[in-house]
Amino acid sequence: MEFSLFEQAITKLQKEKLGGINAQFKLAPASRKSYLKEMIIDESAKKSAVLALFYPNEDKKTELVLTLRANYKGTHSSQISFPGGKFENADKNLKNTAIRETNEEIGINTSEITIFKQLTNVYIPPSNFLVTPFMGVITNSPTFKLNNEVAKIVKVNLTELLSESCITTTKVTTSYATKMEVPCFMLNKTIVWGATAMMLSEIRELLKNI
Repeated sequence: MEFSLFEQAITKLQKEKLGGINAQFKLAPASRKSYLKEMIIDESAKKSAVLALFYPNEDKKTELVLTLRANYKGTHSSQISFPGGKFENADKNLKNTAIRETNEEIGINTSEITIFKQLTNVYIPPSNFLVTPFMGVITNSPTFKLNNEVAKIVKVNLTELLSESCITTTKVTTSYATKMEVPCFMLNKTIVWGATAMMLSEIRELLKNI
């Protein structure tokens, strides 16, 4: 999709109704679907925020950025995610958390980021995080500068995300399951599953309406 067309669609996206849990669950592991809504909204969970950042590539086509987390001793080591992280007391709100973390992790100037929509929260049981996703945009083709939390950038063309062929399944082994079959996206030769895929699923449902 031409980035100029994406920019024109932002006003419509702001008004579009969210797909919510139903949209997220299209790409959720079967085990995740067993959680009741009351469990997903857990007041004891740690608050965090991520940013789905859209931008024009060098050919003026719309892209979305994902990150491969660095290898570390933790639940989400070496996983694909959006830029983002834990809410800190210095943050005014979760929107600021998403912007700050995007600046810290991939080097995007905070003044360039415009957030235009908040998405449905996603609860991540293994780490007890309640994640608030946001959609945002910058109007220039970025130069990414990664910090030590990010191993590499995964650039996703919006046309690829909207294609039916990007949805498939894979088997994963985690700290809590072995060779578990899960739905996933295959984007830029990268498997995206779990919470990030659930967020992408809601984004995809929104974008299909523009």
